[in-house]
Amino acid sequence: QVQLVESGGGSVQAGGSLRLSCQYTSNTYCMGWFRQAPGKEREGVASQTDNYGGRTKYVDSVKGRFTISKDNAKNTLHLQMDSLKPEDTAMYYCAAVRGVGGACPLMQGFYDYWGQGTQVTVSS
Repeated sequence: QVQLVESGGGSVQAGGSLRLSCQYTSNTYCMGWFRQAPGKEREGVASQTDNYGGRTKYVDSVKGRFTISKDNAKNTLHLQMDSLKPEDTAMYYCAAVRGVGGACPLMQGFYDYWGQGTQVTVSS
């Protein structure tokens, strides 16, 4: 069982930055960030695998603005969010996949462990 605890959410004006953190109790090869806005389905934002040199994936809407990073020495996953937009407003969740290798897609059904979420609000 892997426990995940997110932090770093808050309120910021458009154009600002936030850095989310996710503390995990044990490492898994694939971890990601998802978000869910009110009335919308949960969507994958970014993922990173320990394989393939730390390959990352991003949803198109955040490419060039968000950066995912995984520090296995500190058991922490980060999401640096720059140039935030009002449409980034959502609850952000950290997630992890059980196992030792393989794909690391931005599909919520692929993930086995979830944090409780941290709220990000971006005002215009």
